[in-house]
Amino acid sequence: MPPSSSPNRSTDGYDLILRLILGVVAVVVPLSHLAWLSGNITAHLTGTDQAPYQPTAALLRPEQLWPDAGDMSLLIGARIAPAAVFLALVTAGIVLWIRHRNRSGAGKTTPRLAGARDIEPLMAKATTAKARALRPSLKTSKHINAHDTGVLLGNLQGSRHEIRMGYEDVAVAIMAPRSGKTTALAVPAILAAPGPVMLTSNKAAGDAYTATFSARAAVGRAWSMDPQQIAHAERAMWWNPLADATTLEGAGRLAGHFLAASVDASAQGDFWSKAGSNILAQLFLAAALNERPITDVMQWLAFPADRTPLDILRDHGHTPVAAQLKGTVEGPPETRDGIYETARQYAAALLDHNIAAWVTPQKDVPEFNPAAFVTSRDSLYLLSKDGGGGASALIAACADSVMRAATTQAERAGGRLDPPLLAILDEAANVCKISDLPDLYSHLGSRGIIPITILQSYRQGQKVWGDAGMDALWSAATIKIIGSGIDDPDFADKLSRLIGDHDVETTSTSRSDSGTSTSVSMRQERILPADAIRALPKGTAICFATGMRAAMLTLRPWYLEPGAADLSAASDRASKAITTRAIAKHAPVQADFGPAA
Repeated sequence: MPPSSSPNRSTDGYDLILRLILGVVAVVVPLSHLAWLSGNITAHLTGTDQAPYQPTAALLRPEQLWPDAGDMSLLIGARIAPAAVFLALVTAGIVLWIRHRNRSGAGKTTPRLAGARDIEPLMAKATTAKARALRPSLKTSKHINAHDTGVLLGNLQGSRHEIRMGYEDVAVAIMAPRSGKTTALAVPAILAAPGPVMLTSNKAAGDAYTATFSARAAVGRAWSMDPQQIAHAERAMWWNPLADATTLEGAGRLAGHFLAASVDASAQGDFWSKAGSNILAQLFLAAALNERPITDVMQWLAFPADRTPLDILRDHGHTPVAAQLKGTVEGPPETRDGIYETARQYAAALLDHNIAAWVTPQKDVPEFNPAAFVTSRDSLYLLSKDGGGGASALIAACADSVMRAATTQAERAGGRLDPPLLAILDEAANVCKISDLPDLYSHLGSRGIIPITILQSYRQGQKVWGDAGMDALWSAATIKIIGSGIDDPDFADKLSRLIGDHDVETTSTSRSDSGTSTSVSMRQERILPADAIRALPKGTAICFATGMRAAMLTLRPWYLEPGAADLSAASDRASKAITTRAIAKHAPVQADFGPAA
């Protein structure tokens, strides 16, 4: 008895022969017709007789159809030219089929990574049109520079299309260290900003501060607030944090910055934290109303029995606030001492005279005015160390004051700033903990205030603003940039689900006594699984824009752009100057004891 597989092998052989015959016909038929047509065209051009319709002979025996044509003419006309045309047609067909499959086939499935059409609102034509509509100063301009239309995020991967966030977008960037957050996002944005720029950072040398300081100083004044001497620069400004504390709301916001800088979001609602923040707010209000320096608050905290703040509050009509303060002062001693000690810890940085000098009036040193700043092309660099406590509270308070001044100016100007204010909140979770930043995101973009909050991880934001607050910040951001180094598996999986799935064609073959059958089915796979997001190479980023598919971007670091040599030289000079100042500041002092005996 013959083996049961013999019929299947016979059927497979017939299928293979049939496919081979169809393939030969698909090649020979068009190629022979092209050879006949091309040969007659060659005969016409060389003045010889044309041949009758015999495509097979034209392909196999062209010298018999055109006996008077030369060998070179036959080689080119009946061999090379038909083959070249055939290959060109096949290539064009393959390209068109691939495009059709991408547009129609993939378009019928779940979302894919964005192509040029999907992310068109972030490309040059759309951002230019939007800039004309948003900025009155550009409406009559015949040509608008690209940097006036939005912040460059990178190029759409595999293309030259520049992707920009417009000057009504608000952004969150989650990028690990050395993933390009400074070189490819912060620095290019600062250098190209058409209006005022504010940067928060915990580094100076070799960072955005040194890379941009000279360039920004050339277009406006470059202010630096460096209470912990990261850049070791001479103090050339002071800022009054009590200028916005003349109302209970303003004083409460200032106290909230000290609270946020000292306590994580999870602990800000307990009794001692709230009570300490309330005492600070009441004392800030009293100092602001009487135009006293903020350092007077530390004296009042040291002596709770001092009636000066009570008298100031009553004299200015804040009787209920004075009553609350009096109730705390005259309450149980153990409770009062605990509340005051909590407030002292929050504001402890003000005890350092080197830090306090940046926020108290200084002779021969100009005062930084947020209201004037937002109408200029100046730059403000706010520097603080990680975990700077009260020092980082002053940085957050100054940044908050600038954005609130910008909001007020926008309202006076008809709704939005022109040119816009760019606020790069780098290391926001460490040095710029603005408690209600997620709420501010809902309206800043519409005012021409463009914040870009840069975090190292999603959990870092949760630590500062809590789960609900970070979710609100993420949701309010119209542009979200994800760089390399995402090691949080839950967040990576969340991103993978946001990017979506796509259909994958699966072919299966089954054999039976009657022959071989092939079936095609579809199954869904993640476009970018979590492990692929974790393994994003440096120099790339995923862009999530509101209402658009996720796009893969190629980042453009500043040191690869035109003019990078000059910027690099200026950055090196600034970094060396910081090093020189640091060495001079910490050099040991050698006493002169005179000549040896």
